[in-house]
Amino acid sequence: MQHRHLLPDEIDQLLDGESGFGIAPLEAHVRECEECRAELEAERQLVEAVEGLPRLAPSPLFADHVMAQVNVYVPWDIAVRDASAGWVQRFVPQSQPLRVLAGAGGLTVGLALSVACVWLFAHIEGVFFFGTLARARLRGALIEQLGVVVSSLFGARAVEALGSAGPLMLLAIVGAFVALVLLAGLAVRSVVSTSRRGRA
Repeated sequence: MQHRHLLPDEIDQLLDGESGFGIAPLEAHVRECEECRAELEAERQLVEAVEGLPRLAPSPLFADHVMAQVNVYVPWDIAVRDASAGWVQRFVPQSQPLRVLAGAGGLTVGLALSVACVWLFAHIEGVFFFGTLARARLRGALIEQLGVVVSSLFGARAVEALGSAGPLMLLAIVGAFVALVLLAGLAVRSVVSTSRRGRA
């Protein structure tokens, strides 16, 4: 005879009608223990009541409603894959003729870019030449425009020094000039706002 009451999983084993080596002592205990017998009978009535309930078919959107309230962790690679699939579906035409047309357009653009890259590699010296020429003209135009401002502020000697400045020095001068303009604007704004507060 067992000196303890049955555990919930042992009662479940009896309710399920399991058979085996450990079931006989449980059945013997139920025959002798009134409390466990009452517990087993109560569980049996509960199971019969649940089995007697009418079968309900959930709506087709039941799973969607439940999952909408569940926070599901999505790994970053899955999220990227799903997002890219959404973009592809959004931009790829649905009809077959439009897909063919879009594919032909994509091939044409790809072919044109490939030809342009091959031409650039074949004429790389010309590309460098025109790049150097464009850079020199841009530098000259910048120095000319800065020369007008510098000559009006600092005189003709400053313009000569500006012409002989290297690219980094020129960039530093431009940065300093822009900083001075910004500081002057902030100072004027501060004076105006202070005078307005004084009037009020």
